[in-house]
Amino acid sequence: MTGTSKASSAAPKRAGLVLAALILGAAVANLNLAVANVALPSIGKAFDSSQTSLNMVAVGYSLGLAASVLYLGAVGDRYGRKLMLMLGIALSIPACLLAAYAPSDTVLIIARIFGGVSAGMAYPTTLALVAALWSGPGRTRTIALWSALGGAISSLGPLMSGALLEHFWWGSVFLVTLPLAVVALVMAVVFVPAHVNEGSEPVDNLGGVLSVLMIGALVVGINFAAVPGSTTLLIGMGVIVLAAGGAFVLRQRRTDNPLYDLDVAARRIFWVAALAGIIVFGSLMGAMFIGQQFLQNVLDYSTLEAGTSIIPAAVMMVLIAPRSALLVESHGARFTLLVGYVFVLLGFLTMLLLWKEGSAYWQVALAYALVGTGVGFAGTPASHSLTGAVPVRRVGMASGTADLQRDLGGAVMQSIFGALLVAGYASSFTSAIGDSSDASKVSDSTEAALTKSFDSAAAVAQQNPEYASQITAAAKESFLAGDHWAYTAGIVAVLLGAALVATMFPGKEREQELLAAYQSEDQAELGPASWD
Repeated sequence: MTGTSKASSAAPKRAGLVLAALILGAAVANLNLAVANVALPSIGKAFDSSQTSLNMVAVGYSLGLAASVLYLGAVGDRYGRKLMLMLGIALSIPACLLAAYAPSDTVLIIARIFGGVSAGMAYPTTLALVAALWSGPGRTRTIALWSALGGAISSLGPLMSGALLEHFWWGSVFLVTLPLAVVALVMAVVFVPAHVNEGSEPVDNLGGVLSVLMIGALVVGINFAAVPGSTTLLIGMGVIVLAAGGAFVLRQRRTDNPLYDLDVAARRIFWVAALAGIIVFGSLMGAMFIGQQFLQNVLDYSTLEAGTSIIPAAVMMVLIAPRSALLVESHGARFTLLVGYVFVLLGFLTMLLLWKEGSAYWQVALAYALVGTGVGFAGTPASHSLTGAVPVRRVGMASGTADLQRDLGGAVMQSIFGALLVAGYASSFTSAIGDSSDASKVSDSTEAALTKSFDSAAAVAQQNPEYASQITAAAKESFLAGDHWAYTAGIVAVLLGAALVATMFPGKEREQELLAAYQSEDQAELGPASWD
């Protein structure tokens, strides 16, 4: 097949500059995703935020991105991926400014969601263009670089945030990407090709709106699951998820031009890789989210020290990614995914067993290095399998799903971890108050403040210096109880994901047969000329 032969060696002109532009565009989204975690304790003190509000600050960006990415990926496929990339990078600038100078945590949450939507325009486009411009082994290596550098840049966000917080106010962390956004925008304009393998079908706008409602309600519902008095909200979110989800499936089955081709999504390589990636990338974001608070609240790290502690994860992702690409080519995606899962599991076990009050830095570094190694191995096959299982005209669907792996995975895992942290913290502190000889002196309002969040308890300790040591000790112990709940959930998720990959994802030979069959099926549908 002539078209297939050509595609096997395809690469854009000035490939290095094009890839650099795409990685920088992804970096804007990745950094904005990660910069808030280190600042959460500072934000909590500035606004006297509840733990739930802090969870929403952390997850708001992922919420905006995850909810919009499928819709905006399809819009890019139809109207121009380069245009969507430039628009997303440009809109990230006012989103960062609004977050930096937000007068309340409510405005900050809104700014984070807005920033996530801008990333939903830019981030999926970067992988879509990689898949459209490269093919064959070159695509695997390029995706490995895109995945590893994107993950590493995301992991470096806390380091940059920590350095800024040593000298400036909490809002400074949201300004860190502005210079990068300007450079990325210029490089996108100059180097990224326009109109590469784009579709001509109309966009399913109704399906897009339903996907936004479905994913957005799901993330919000998970985030508020452990909040007292939120039963009505949870019921409402559940109704929206079920109604929008059901309507979305019906719409995709009946429309001539579905936003999300369910027949393609049902391909085994596609849906298993999608779920596997959600767990892997969600584990990274969840570990960073809880870990940054643990380091500052329990180990009393400064913001810079907490940010620096992430470096082992970033280093391992960059070092492992090239080896991951080679492993995919030699042993297949299933084997490489399982190797990644083993390391992520070891990372969570290290956090659960070794992270406690007084833990040494090597114990922190070991856990992050293990998780980074796992993501470095698993990231490439998770993204590569998605792009390989879809026709090039629907590459936006693959890139959107790859982004959902990171962003829906991050939002869901952070929300679950955050909800468990809230529940575990409040339960432990309530027990500590009940067991205290001074329990009768604790009013209902004081108990509410103590169980609200670690930062709220720290504020109560400052107001009551005679009990400060007892309050601080109880808060640390309660935080550890909550984060142990979270890490246990991470272990369960990783084990379930590994079982799914081991039983449902095909081995190397069968994987290659299925990918060839998918390509033949798609080529037969469109005709040979469409592949040239």
